Amino acid sequence: MFARTQAPLSALLLLLLGSAAAADDPLVGARQVFVLAYAAVEAGAPLPSSVDPEALRDYPLYPYLERARLVRALGRGSADPGKTDDEVRAFLAEHAGEPVATELRRAWLTSLAARQEWQAFADSFDPSIADTELRCARVRAGIALGADDATSSATQLWLTPQRLPPECEPVFAWLRAQNALSQPLVEQRVRGLLANGQAPFARMLARDLPSERSAPLLLWADLLDNPEQTIDALLRDGANRAVEHEALLAGWTKLARAAPLAARDRYAKVVVLVGPERAGEYRLALALGLAWDRRAPEALVAFNDVPAANLDDYARAWQARAALWVGDWGQVERSIDAMSATQQEQTRWLYWKARATAARDDVERAEKLYAAVLPSDNYYAANAAVRLGREPEPHPQRLAEDDGVIGALATLSGFVRARELLLCGLRSAAAAEWIGATLALDDARRVQAAHLAARWQWHDMSVTTATRERVFYDYELLYPRPFAQQVRSATELTKVGAPLLYGVIRQESLFRTDAASSAGALGLAQLLPATARQVAREWQQPEPAAADLLDPAINITLGAARLRDLMNRFGQQRPVALAGYNAGERAVERWLPAEPIDADIWTENIPYNETRDYVQRVLWHSIVFSWLQNGGAERDAWLVQVAPLPTPVPGQPSS
Repeated sequence: MFARTQAPLSALLLLLLGSAAAADDPLVGARQVFVLAYAAVEAGAPLPSSVDPEALRDYPLYPYLERARLVRALGRGSADPGKTDDEVRAFLAEHAGEPVATELRRAWLTSLAARQEWQAFADSFDPSIADTELRCARVRAGIALGADDATSSATQLWLTPQRLPPECEPVFAWLRAQNALSQPLVEQRVRGLLANGQAPFARMLARDLPSERSAPLLLWADLLDNPEQTIDALLRDGANRAVEHEALLAGWTKLARAAPLAARDRYAKVVVLVGPERAGEYRLALALGLAWDRRAPEALVAFNDVPAANLDDYARAWQARAALWVGDWGQVERSIDAMSATQQEQTRWLYWKARATAARDDVERAEKLYAAVLPSDNYYAANAAVRLGREPEPHPQRLAEDDGVIGALATLSGFVRARELLLCGLRSAAAAEWIGATLALDDARRVQAAHLAARWQWHDMSVTTATRERVFYDYELLYPRPFAQQVRSATELTKVGAPLLYGVIRQESLFRTDAASSAGALGLAQLLPATARQVAREWQQPEPAAADLLDPAINITLGAARLRDLMNRFGQQRPVALAGYNAGERAVERWLPAEPIDADIWTENIPYNETRDYVQRVLWHSIVFSWLQNGGAERDAWLVQVAPLPTPVPGQPSS
């Protein structure tokens, strides 16, 4: 098969080079040849390097093609592994310190471990690229080579407080064979797993211990898996069944978070079980659970009974949020005043201190506090501006572009490789080259690199580079508006405004069309395939396959449609719809108030930190995009009251 494809493919490479010779882009021909040759390697039928045209050998990314061939040879098992090892060594020596060498070294170390070439593995190990599997292999190498620290390294690995991959099991088998895996060590690992919330695997290991050791550990696992039932059993047994404090507190905390009313009903009995000296920790867990569940009056009562020593900044923050929910501005102010100085200086708490101060009619002091928030240019600054009777308005500071520096950066080898990798669709490698190239620059040129990425339409890298260099107010740079036609079409179909849609896209993917989350969400608007298909059916759009969600036109349209559905579902309440986009409709339904409440208070009380930050950031992004597009913010769209959903009338269709 390979012999039949080799001649036509090599001829096509030459044809591509010849046809692109007159192009304005001097690398276009070699780039096309590289993409074809690289794809051949990925498909398992690579051309041998002996037929590579000279122009391809001179192409800046040719080392990546060589690397791909070597990785392929390592993965499929070379007929002459010693020769392949020598070729890898030569490549790593030639490209030492370059990003192109990193993945090859990882693949080579994996291959050496699989072949149990432990001396070569130990000689070439690089801890900076070691994942868990390679860390386990390093310990195996030490065991095989008789290293003095083999036992201690294996023991340290054993005590990792999470389940490890199968590649680590030979290390633990060796410990057992050496009689080095004692019962105290097993118990120590189980305790680490339980403290890390890894109850199922901890339970498996604990069963190998004698009952006197395993019983308290299995009880701890029961408290994590079934806190309500296990706590009830302990309350029935009373002093007849011993329970460790850390285990009971872990179960109680889980119960208070998941079912705060159930915890409230059991609190008095649990305190009898644990004793008054530890009651504060249990009271705090209950107070937090009630606050997260927006049962603010009860939460405030619980917080008031927590000893001051147990109230850190995190607890004070939730005490303040509970007070906000019920409009107890005096408690809001007291909670903020009890925070650390660093916490009080955050724009979040400056804003809420201003609100509390205004509530007691100290207008002059409140206005000073609001004014102190304005320069921060964020969600709280926008709210502060409105409280002062002003329009929310960013404070742009354009980062001057130095064409000479930018042009010189574009010619540096690292940036050349980064751009070519980007154009070839190898984004992860492109990012590694970019980061390596920017780290080698001085501060002034690193800042200009953000402009270079923007000129290349590499938006995620321009924004991250600028942010890393603490460039926060160049809104033309930080808030690009690509995919204009796709956004326009989506807004016409769904009536979702472009500023809001851009705000969602920026927060979800930072304009990466190939963005993929660990949960499986894809594309610019980060849609789960199942959600995308459902939205497509409702909007009479073609049902997309997962790969279709990497198409900006499809993804933006379905993302806008999803957002419109949520706006309709939640009465056009923008903060609520955004929370639903991030956390899901069911969660948001639980968070709605019984009575209308100010949107800033509702948003502050979102119990998921990620969702709260998401809503606040997207609202701010939409303000900036609106300002860039229209010269003003859509204030009425987000500075609203959040109300409960209307009760459906029997027999009347919902809108």
